[in-house]
Order: sequence, then C-alpha cells, then structure tokens
Amino acid sequence: MNLKRIFGTILTILGIIGLIYAAINFAQGSGASRTLIVYSILGVIFFFTGIGLIRTTKDVSNT
Repeated sequence: MNLKRIFGTILTILGIIGLIYAAINFAQGSGASRTLIVYSILGVIFFFTGIGLIRTTKDVSNT
C-alpha cells in the first residue's frame, strides 16, 4: 500500500471523527458556536483532503 493512500485514509478518518464530534456537540446544545464551526471546518477539510489523496493516488506495482 502506498504511503499517500495510508495518509489519505488517516486524514479521512480524522475528518469523520471531527464531523461526528461537531454533530454531537450541536445536538446536545453544548459548546460555543465558535468551537462547532472550527470542528466542522477542520472535519470537512480533513475529510475531502483524505478522499482526494485516496482517489488521485495511483497503484504502482514494484515487480
């Protein structure tokens, strides 16, 4: 597996975690709006960056 794909997977998972955390805080009503915005924006950035890395990285065999 390519290093870029592994990094893309990690970024995607971090993005999903950030979005879920922001959604839970929004649903509970706890947390300031600033923290919700920060977690949401970072989650979206990490998620789409990770998906982009996974999608654009080509698999190359070393044989």
